[in-house]
Amino acid sequence: MSTYTPPLRDMQFVLHEVLGVSDEFKALPAHAEVDAQTIDAVLAAGGRFAAEVTFPLNTGGDAQGCQHNPSTHAVTTPTGFKQAYAQYVEGGWAALSCDPAYGGQGLPLVLNQCFYEMLNAANQAWTMYPGLSHGAYACLHAHGTPEQKKIYLPKLTSGAWTGTMCLTEAHCGTDLGLLRTKAEPQADGSYKITGSKIFISAGEHDMAGNIVHLVLARLPDAPAGSKGISLFVCPKFIVHADGSLGERNAIDCAGLEHKMGIHGNATAQIMLDGASGSLVGQPHKGLAAMFVMMNAARLGVGNQSLGLTEVAYQNALAYAKERLQMRSLAGPRARDLPADPIIVHPDVRRMLLTAKAYAEGGRALSSYCALLLDKEQQHPDEKVRQASSEMLALLTPIVKAFITDNGYEATTLCQQVFGGHGYIKESGMEQHVRDARINMIYEGTNTIQALDLLGRKVLGNNGATLKKFGQLLGQLAQEAGANRSMAEFITPLVELGEQLTPLTTEIGLRGLQNPDEVGAAAVDYLRITGHLVFGYFFARMAQVALRQMAAGNADPFYPAKLQTARFYFARLFPETATLLRRVRAGSQTLMDTDLALA
Repeated sequence: MSTYTPPLRDMQFVLHEVLGVSDEFKALPAHAEVDAQTIDAVLAAGGRFAAEVTFPLNTGGDAQGCQHNPSTHAVTTPTGFKQAYAQYVEGGWAALSCDPAYGGQGLPLVLNQCFYEMLNAANQAWTMYPGLSHGAYACLHAHGTPEQKKIYLPKLTSGAWTGTMCLTEAHCGTDLGLLRTKAEPQADGSYKITGSKIFISAGEHDMAGNIVHLVLARLPDAPAGSKGISLFVCPKFIVHADGSLGERNAIDCAGLEHKMGIHGNATAQIMLDGASGSLVGQPHKGLAAMFVMMNAARLGVGNQSLGLTEVAYQNALAYAKERLQMRSLAGPRARDLPADPIIVHPDVRRMLLTAKAYAEGGRALSSYCALLLDKEQQHPDEKVRQASSEMLALLTPIVKAFITDNGYEATTLCQQVFGGHGYIKESGMEQHVRDARINMIYEGTNTIQALDLLGRKVLGNNGATLKKFGQLLGQLAQEAGANRSMAEFITPLVELGEQLTPLTTEIGLRGLQNPDEVGAAAVDYLRITGHLVFGYFFARMAQVALRQMAAGNADPFYPAKLQTARFYFARLFPETATLLRRVRAGSQTLMDTDLALA
């Protein structure tokens, strides 16, 4: 039977000891009064909700799935999902980081990010219902008209209504310039939306009173391609001027996808047949508005795999301590037992430590990015807001792709720890693997994230933002200075940073001659950069641990953190040597392969 314990101690370490969020909040007027005690209390309560309310529904929700009624187009979620959502709303969790002007609690986004890590670990499929609402809220908060904000934001804030993003069509996924959904202007200023969308997560369900669909469509005069896309808000039920609900809008769920994982979430096929909607933002500028939701979703998807990595690790660790198999190569450890627990075996430890390192590195990066988002939105200094925005843009594809790639590897390794028992449903491990697989695909495949990182975020501004991250590495190296205990972390980190600059220049020059060179390098380049970023945070975490130990702190948490950091740099970080060589191999052995692929 699977279990889950919220990793509160590690969250507190990252937030308070590594990132110093309370001091950061003092510079943000909206959060200046948020102290460590408040953060810890909220996370403890959030952890209880995740572990006690949503986690017990995970296995049953996966087995039962969602049910679609073809005659009524209604969708029923698994047993207990609706009741858990009512508890979520009643507890005020939906409003945690929302604007007080619309009924929100106004707490920092980094706090909400940590809460959602726990929800994702407990039950990713359930968490997607309220999770998508945050993206819809953010999009309308940034680009909605005053009337749209008045109608929709209080309901999304309270959780009374949920939200979706309706982008994908059967003939086009990432290439949204090909979409065909049409929007016809009406005399009253509204629009009639007609078309079909697929793969719409939480697109239809029975958990909330209304669903706010954000739909991409084309106006009659739209130019071709992505520059001709507009964004519309189309509610499941028409909303009257006084906020009351009217008749059902012409939006139906035509069916649910039969999926590998996340069975408890309704991945819907949506049909719009003259559905009433209102324009969000400017005509033909829909992608710019939708990117607010898409970027939030990309950070959220990284958080999904972070949660799955953590829960898989916890259960694999517990199993490895109990499962007896063979004797240690170094001689019997448990002499009173017929065999040793498998945790004595080196390769079992390799698998466990890989998952642990990827969880802890991902947590540090995810929390840092959420803090950047808080600073981007709330800091009074425009220069700080801009710098935070630039750094967040650089790191977002790494959060989405690197953490989800790592998450799939980690859950698979944790399944391997269970041996044959990991392949059957009873242990719960095979569900974590299945659920983790989608995170590498949706919200822009990881290859798309790699192209975004290398092509837009790095080469697109001649590496300016990457150089700013390099300055953070330089500051850390300078701080470590003469501390010999930090050399094992700083030296490989600085070496990789020094290699990345000429590598980036080399790719850029080759790309000018042949654009396929960028495509051939992108995935490996993102992984190199991901290790650079993880290495930076592991070095910072090791620095804190060493400082505490030197001060006489006997908490075993700190030497444990140091051991994990050492494992990461010794066993995972060296992957970059292979990646560097692969990038320099160029595109020819990929593209000059017509005969091989005939």
